[in-house]
Amino acid sequence: MSELFDRHRETLERAVEAAHSRGYWTPYPEMPSGKIYGESAKADGEAAFQALLNAPFDLDQPTTGGRVGKEESPYGFALGTTYPAVDPSALVAAAKAAGKAWGAASVETRVGICMEILDRINKQSFLMANAVMHTSGQSFMMAFQAGGPHAQDRGLEALAYAYDEMRRVPGAARWEKPQGKNPPAVLDKTFKIVPRGVALVIGCATFPNWNSYSAYFADLATGNSVVVKPHPMAILPLALTVKITRQVLAEQGFDPNVATLAADEPDAPITQALVTHPDIAIIDFTGSRAFGEWIRTNSDGKQVFTEEAGVNSVVALSTDSFKGMCGNIAFSLSLYCGQMCTAPQNIFVPREGIQTDDGHKSVDEVAAGIAAALDKLLGDPDRAMGILGAVQNPDTLARIEAARALGKVVHDSAPVTGGSVPEGARTATPLLVQLDAADEAAYLEERFGPIAFVIATDGADDAIQRAAGAAKTKGAITASIYSTDTGELEAAEAAFADAGAPLSVNLTGQILVNQSAAFSDYHVSGANPAGTACLTDAAFVANRFRVATVRRQAA
Repeated sequence: MSELFDRHRETLERAVEAAHSRGYWTPYPEMPSGKIYGESAKADGEAAFQALLNAPFDLDQPTTGGRVGKEESPYGFALGTTYPAVDPSALVAAAKAAGKAWGAASVETRVGICMEILDRINKQSFLMANAVMHTSGQSFMMAFQAGGPHAQDRGLEALAYAYDEMRRVPGAARWEKPQGKNPPAVLDKTFKIVPRGVALVIGCATFPNWNSYSAYFADLATGNSVVVKPHPMAILPLALTVKITRQVLAEQGFDPNVATLAADEPDAPITQALVTHPDIAIIDFTGSRAFGEWIRTNSDGKQVFTEEAGVNSVVALSTDSFKGMCGNIAFSLSLYCGQMCTAPQNIFVPREGIQTDDGHKSVDEVAAGIAAALDKLLGDPDRAMGILGAVQNPDTLARIEAARALGKVVHDSAPVTGGSVPEGARTATPLLVQLDAADEAAYLEERFGPIAFVIATDGADDAIQRAAGAAKTKGAITASIYSTDTGELEAAEAAFADAGAPLSVNLTGQILVNQSAAFSDYHVSGANPAGTACLTDAAFVANRFRVATVRRQAA
């Protein structure tokens, strides 16, 4: 039994229990407190991050000898960090060779090492927060949580699922089949977990850790070596992850090439060469629908898991808290500038208006209520920056400009100015546009970023069916409804279940439709075009390994 497995066994077993019960649990505190992480942790993390800027990132792995790296902080400066350039074929060959001993190790050995990796990553959460903040554009608090403890939760959740699935397989069994009056037929059987091979994890720019850790730790735990391909503008968080992993692997006597980093630059991409390499057996991808489709088309024989684009909707039919509804929607639209795969885009409202605790509200009044809530929420520039963060990709600003022409603007997007907003930071408040249900060309495509539409529909049933229909045909990762009518809620539950989109009901407090909790929420259903995977269920881990059987006739 692995010493590291024994060290972390209690946490692992609690993680398995939490995955079964689906209640709240985490071993990784989400508050960036010196009382939890150490009084000097924040300063140490900032200093460590500064030391990585304008310098080569030390990572002893196969390389061409060149350096790559063109990351720029959405807060207005170039990172200047460079990484080893790689030859895709050489990197995959090294990963394949390293994977032989790793795949032959016991389940407990691999899982124990993965638990130790997560523990060490957690201890570097302040460094990771700075790395995530200055690549994704998230505010510091969000970067600490989503790039640190919440991502670690997702990694541990997948690790727990992988361990739980693998321990279902017995190491050995005696099989006895009665033969009537004759002695029974007896076979001694052994069963061995066999990894699929080299796995490729393709990260995204907005949530480099959160969207990668589930696959990363599921792959490692099930015995696969992993090539990590970060987004070229968000390399540093995953480079830190790979570096910590390699350190633990080497300490435990394994070839560190079990985990490697495939960094590149926007004008010289290597992702396609990795995807099509014959020795890549598993691919996890987070990103655009177009590239997800290319991967599926060009990955014949490989196991592919994706999270792609979706059109998330809110259906507003009635509410007993108009102020709470508008405030909750406004916060959901604003959080990280709408750059979340879970952020709502389409807000469907019956054209005859809705009943509220503040009287009847027309569609115009609903739109105006959300716009007013946005102004109140984001009126102070420092508070606004803490909620919005920065815009990761300049293309998002172009999408905002194009969306202004799609309908009646009820809340315009604007940069955040004043206060302590960093000079050069790329910022934008949400754009809110009013449309009619007939304007499908405008709202039935994902417009990633702080862009939302209030859409007038022909009644409650039309609103539900349009929102659920968009999820089923275009994909959706979240859905939300506001109604005081039991029949409408039941109809929505059935419609969104059929569409494969998890439904949030009457959220008026601090919980947002954007938020997805490890060990409880199933993130992406795999049941609509928004993705083929689910974080996390048994199917997400079980197809990453196979079982080899040896049968011997008993003496």
